[in-house]
Amino acid sequence: MKNNVLIVGAGPTGLVLALWLTKQGIPVRIIDKTAKPTINSRALGIQARTLELYQQMDLTDEITHAGHANLQLNLWVNGKKRGILKLVEQGQKLTPYPFLLIYPQDQHERILIQYLEKLGVMVERSTELISFSDYPDHVSAQIIGPQGKENYHAHFLAACDGGKSPIRHKLGLNFSGGTYSQVFYVADVDIKGFTIHGGAHISFDQHDFVLLLSYGKLGQARLIGIIREDRVKSLQNLNFEDINQTAIQDLGISIEKVNWFSTYHVHHRIVSDYHVGRVFLVGDAAHLHSPVGAQGMNTGIGDAINLAWKLAAVLKNQASEQLLESYQIERRAFAEKLIKSTDRFFSIVTAEGYIPSLIRIKIIPYLLPKIYNNHHLSHFIFRLISQLDIHYRHSPLSQKNLGKLQGGDRLPWIEYEQGNNFESLKKMLWQVHVYGTAQPQLQVWCKMNNIPLYSFTWDISCEQAGLLENAVYLLRPDTYIALIDPQAETHTLDRYFQQQQINCFSQI
Repeated sequence: MKNNVLIVGAGPTGLVLALWLTKQGIPVRIIDKTAKPTINSRALGIQARTLELYQQMDLTDEITHAGHANLQLNLWVNGKKRGILKLVEQGQKLTPYPFLLIYPQDQHERILIQYLEKLGVMVERSTELISFSDYPDHVSAQIIGPQGKENYHAHFLAACDGGKSPIRHKLGLNFSGGTYSQVFYVADVDIKGFTIHGGAHISFDQHDFVLLLSYGKLGQARLIGIIREDRVKSLQNLNFEDINQTAIQDLGISIEKVNWFSTYHVHHRIVSDYHVGRVFLVGDAAHLHSPVGAQGMNTGIGDAINLAWKLAAVLKNQASEQLLESYQIERRAFAEKLIKSTDRFFSIVTAEGYIPSLIRIKIIPYLLPKIYNNHHLSHFIFRLISQLDIHYRHSPLSQKNLGKLQGGDRLPWIEYEQGNNFESLKKMLWQVHVYGTAQPQLQVWCKMNNIPLYSFTWDISCEQAGLLENAVYLLRPDTYIALIDPQAETHTLDRYFQQQQINCFSQI
């Protein structure tokens, strides 16, 4: 049996997991019960952190060129613009991608599939996992496809099979949370009116709200809003004409054409265990969120990348299976935090009554300009939305320290006249960064242990980002900081790998 992984589900999460594993030399089989890829755009927003991680597959340039960068968030109340949060200004010193990229999911998936096919892996369509058994050394899967039934053995099984995950049900895991009473609508439309390109718009009035995201050709946009309960009760087959369009009209636009319209209930749930034995839950199979903030798909992609390097290390005998325990510890903590924060905001923008209405049309418009004018607050909001703020400080893989930056943090982006420090992160490897001068003994240690060493010029931007001059920064294959050693002593590195039971000698 090969050191392989069976991936069930070929949405963005499953495709990214397959790409990252294949790039690291791990055989994968990816199946999906649908006959064709999705044709609806569903998830649209790609956050800055996802674009940073996509550099590891040379995906970022193609996707950013194909997508549409929304550079600012505009707040409208009762038909008047009341505030602007300029994402590009808040994020331009934090990331190469200071915007929310709008790129329809169907197009996004096509690019991921094309890249996967270039690596020799085809998505097996009309193919379904009908049952599986988890053993101490493998998973035995029963699969049915166009050629009939077969038994298949894999070292690990990844459930990327969505919010209704049959694999999660088979495992009998608790999927705690709930479902909001409101009915959501989503519509892709052609609009006419003021120039909306370059920004996202959220429009509030006393009883309604709509989020508008521009993308694609001029005048193409995504609308997201809710259908109030009193209207749902009186309508069985809802269509676009049935929704309350006051908040849309407040934006000063007219709908020229409705290209796609759908309604759905929004869930907020998280699974009790991210893995059982050799079976791992990834993306929507593990957590569901409200669409507020375009976080769900990006979180699933983050799950996939976090899990991929750990599975690869175990299957290459570079780490013990102890490493896999950190997947749940790291990703579930973030998903819990995300569900709580999106739940709170979702409740504010959708609730009916005098107090929620007052918050929407009075308090939020009052606070937003103050946030924008406060450097620290506006940076905090950008980092939160863009997922740059995700960290694993609580992880057993992260060594604690007392500085501004800690083990488990995302490495700060430093731009120089010639390039930046993220160029080296395209390699899915453990590596060492030094901002300043790398000591000779460190250079020898890195060479002996097959760990790339990168030295960068120390300047004021490094200090502002919280980096320490001449310190050692050990980076994980997913580009997060594992440890920081201000003394730059090689025995600190030795001790870390010994404690984590990780061996990098054969990583290159």
